[in-house]
Amino acid sequence: MSHPRVIGSQATLPPAGLPGLDPALSRLVSVDGVLADAGETRLWHVLDTGDALAERGVEPRGTIVAVHGNPTWSYLWRALVNASLARADAGATPWRVVAVDQLEMGFSERTPLRRTLAQRIADLDALVTELGIRGPIVTIGHDWGGPVSLGWAVENRDRLAAVIALNTAVHHPDGAELPFALRVATARGMLAAGTTGTTAFLDVTLALADLDPAVRAAFRAPYATIARRRGIGGFVSDIPATPAHESTPALHRMSAGLRELQVPALLLRGPKDPVFGEDHLDDLTERLPHADVHRFEGAGHLLAEERPYADVVLDWLDEKVPDAAPAAPRTRRASSRKRPAPTGRLWDALDARRDDDDTAVIDMTTARGDGPLNVSWRQLSTRVDELAAGLDAFGVRAGDRVSLLVQPGPTLTAALYACLRIGAVVVVADRGLGIRGLSRAVRGAVPDVVIGEAAGLAAARALGWPGRRISAAALPAASSRALGVEASLSDLARAGRGRPLPAPPAADADAAVLFTSGSTGPAKGVVYTHAQLSALRDTLAVHFGVTADTGLVTGFAPFALLGPALGTRSATPDMDVSAPRTLTAAAVAAAVRASDARIVFLSPAAVANVVATAGGLTDADRAALSRVETFLSTGAPVGVDLLRRAQALMPNAVAHTPYGMTECLLVADVTLPEIEAAAGDRGVCVGRPLGTGEVRIAPLDELGRSSDDTTTEPRVTGEIVISAPHLKRGYFRLHLTDREARRGLGERWHRTGDVGHLDAEGRLWVEGRLPHVITTAEGPVTPVGIEQDAETVPAVQRAAAVGVGPAGRQVVVAVVETGARRPGLASPELTEAVRAATAQRLAAVLVVPTLPTDIRHNSKIDRTRVSAWAERVLAGEKPSAP
Repeated sequence: MSHPRVIGSQATLPPAGLPGLDPALSRLVSVDGVLADAGETRLWHVLDTGDALAERGVEPRGTIVAVHGNPTWSYLWRALVNASLARADAGATPWRVVAVDQLEMGFSERTPLRRTLAQRIADLDALVTELGIRGPIVTIGHDWGGPVSLGWAVENRDRLAAVIALNTAVHHPDGAELPFALRVATARGMLAAGTTGTTAFLDVTLALADLDPAVRAAFRAPYATIARRRGIGGFVSDIPATPAHESTPALHRMSAGLRELQVPALLLRGPKDPVFGEDHLDDLTERLPHADVHRFEGAGHLLAEERPYADVVLDWLDEKVPDAAPAAPRTRRASSRKRPAPTGRLWDALDARRDDDDTAVIDMTTARGDGPLNVSWRQLSTRVDELAAGLDAFGVRAGDRVSLLVQPGPTLTAALYACLRIGAVVVVADRGLGIRGLSRAVRGAVPDVVIGEAAGLAAARALGWPGRRISAAALPAASSRALGVEASLSDLARAGRGRPLPAPPAADADAAVLFTSGSTGPAKGVVYTHAQLSALRDTLAVHFGVTADTGLVTGFAPFALLGPALGTRSATPDMDVSAPRTLTAAAVAAAVRASDARIVFLSPAAVANVVATAGGLTDADRAALSRVETFLSTGAPVGVDLLRRAQALMPNAVAHTPYGMTECLLVADVTLPEIEAAAGDRGVCVGRPLGTGEVRIAPLDELGRSSDDTTTEPRVTGEIVISAPHLKRGYFRLHLTDREARRGLGERWHRTGDVGHLDAEGRLWVEGRLPHVITTAEGPVTPVGIEQDAETVPAVQRAAAVGVGPAGRQVVVAVVETGARRPGLASPELTEAVRAATAQRLAAVLVVPTLPTDIRHNSKIDRTRVSAWAERVLAGEKPSAP
């Protein structure tokens, strides 16, 4: 789509017909020049909702001053402009929005002046003064509009209500290179040609998002000629890349001033940005530690064109700016009972046994003589202290994030407790996420340090992960250079020997970022404090009666490191913990025999393979397993038949299936006898809450949405809502996800995304995931009960019940795994058998060779993927694997 060419240097109104832009909101404003522009009068183009609000008889709460970057213009903020007026019309809190075209940009005046950062900040102040905007004022900026808007904010704190920034940077370290895209743009001989002489810079920027052609044409409209693109080149040339650059002092004043801002701050980021990296966001959060941060996974530099940011901004202002929001209807909020604060630190048991020569950790993958490697409490405690002091000497400080890419065992255990001891935040993301998921997680966590084995360090190097490198084992000099390794753990231990330790972290300091499995979308970083990890230790110890003599075998990654915290010896079987189906029955027996463990903790997929390989057990193996007293499997639902078969291998053990998630690793617990006695309800019985934890239900409406109200009434199906002392602090840089998880609840509550109900005895039954609820014309239907019915048919190994069709009118389809070689419609006989097994009306029965599951658990069926596949098959598409 083409628009009339704007070719002169004068300010002008945008052409009519630009998508999403109301011409009535455009205005030209004459402003007296300042600083180097003093004595001149400059004409600005702005989008301003002030008159539109006045015509409605609405008094705004304040003004949002929106500043674009390079090479966009105020059109970037049209969604915010439109959303603010729509909310005012609906009776919500009204905000005036003034979106500016900076001088030399958009439809504002072109001048001969070369505008520096200080000049642009002063220009903005002159405009705000001319418009008579007193306050409260919220600034929002994108790209290089970030430093301009934040520079104004730092200098005008008396009128400031909040600051917001999208994909920007406020600091450039001395000696650091510019991002590659900007190095190209600023290269000698390229600057004028790429930014002004041609539309190359404009074209490349607009290509960073999948824009509608009409929207792309609208962004290009003000930049039709070389003369009108000089501001693009001027902006690029004003990037303060060196200490001697004339805009560096202004950048430093602004970035230093941010540390003193106390107003609410919101930082929004699209991670797929070739200009501003995670290190720029990290720098901003360090300067604004109170800021709310949200990373929109999959979005890039032009975040405002890729995600519905406008409602995010306005909702946030309602929440954060005092008196901004009208009183909301009262709902019954879940209230947590008061609980005693956890006592002690996670490493207290390790300290208490520092002079103990009994075994603390057993490494089943490393042989010493006739058996595995045994590490004593004395050795482990000494190693932790040495590594902690060595990390401190290396420059790792409290709050620094350390990514651990090491297999479970003594090395990982020592490194993890050393990091915790000095207040570093450990980042744990396992290979079960897949290489893309793991890379996304690690890069998003922006580690300051990466500790890894050679394979992990090679991946870090190849994929460009941030952070200084430490190798788990000493490497040849050539390998260290190639991988960017600065030291090994042995080097750090030597450096830390005899060196005093820094003060321990506070109980409420962040301790760990644990990533979810990614089975319901991109893996999320879950943040735990030291107090919350200590509460998890205490809950586990009390509920399962863990003592120094208990012994623990763990084939489940989240719990593989808790042995030292519990003060009991621990062993991880010889397996790939990130691929639980690699665990064999013989490996479990060997670990139990070596550790004399009374508790075995496995993931569901690991249990399945242990049972499948039980034929390889010797008499000695079976004798060792008979000494196990408690067997636990958690992480995903476990069928009763599988539990029975597993317990048959450990005949004297009580089988437990605790219910939990990365956000709260232990929520409820149930034993096999309790499951067998609890009959008649739909779903999987996971028992009663552990310790002082609480469970409530947020009922579903007809479209499967969960309510803000919660209840403990029996047999009410809804979203499972939980609270516990060991519940996470929040998500890492996912403010919106955090807010949704607490919607309508208290601060220490969490919406799990699971659906289920409580029975009359207070036991919790899980019926599936909230996104997988099937919304039929008769109301919402949960999948697990239907799947349980289908799995009673002898030919069915596993089943997924999914919805097909539009929301509110979906039909139920059963997709069953039978070992069939080809996917497609089930045979008439199988279809009849599955339909006869369930009371739920089924539109169709389909077969697949294998149902898709997540990597970490190998058991969580991807029903969303299966549903989309079923819809395609029933629409006539040739069946392929889902």
